[in-house]
Amino acid sequence: MALVYAMLGLIDQLDQRGLTMLGKTELLDAIAGKNRGVLATTADQQAIQAAIARLEERNPTPEPLAAPDLLQGNWRLLYTTSQDLLRFEQIPLCRLGQIYQYILPDQQRIYNIAELYGLPLLSAVVSVAAVFQPVSKQRVQVQFDRSVVGFSGLLGYRSPEEFIQTLQSGKRLAALDVAIDTSNRDAWLDVTYLDGDLRIGRGNGGSLFVLTRV
Repeated sequence: MALVYAMLGLIDQLDQRGLTMLGKTELLDAIAGKNRGVLATTADQQAIQAAIARLEERNPTPEPLAAPDLLQGNWRLLYTTSQDLLRFEQIPLCRLGQIYQYILPDQQRIYNIAELYGLPLLSAVVSVAAVFQPVSKQRVQVQFDRSVVGFSGLLGYRSPEEFIQTLQSGKRLAALDVAIDTSNRDAWLDVTYLDGDLRIGRGNGGSLFVLTRV
């Protein structure tokens, strides 16, 4: 009888994994071709939100903040509803490149990096750094404390990893590098789905974020 129960448990685990894989495929298909959400219609947004909700119900990491090894590292944005990010596409003569979020759990630091492309030699980088504090099993309180805006060439920008090392080195940057007043810029983020290569977050203001590990 014990063997039967064990077999049934294994079958259930396989079924759940299969459903999760199908859910991920459904979500990735829904956001494909939407340019991080810039091209998403109202109907697209509704379909994507429904796919996200179904996948969140199968979250394999219900306590993501207790899994720093999964959170650690560089994540590339696939989809968002955040107008703060999508409005970069509206800048004249500018095209939004990749958007990354780099998480360092051991330092409780987050770095958001957006690559912008325009006229020749005018490619730029916009970065915002923050500290975070866990307040529940899923939620972190975020305080933004530094903003850096500059031309990629002057910054010597090649990759998010190298850029973050430069930011942390204390080296003077050829950029608009300013401290952010943290007293009135508190925000929070819930990690609602996390596995080895996909992360979903919900922020204050109702923003959705879908990211893939780089």
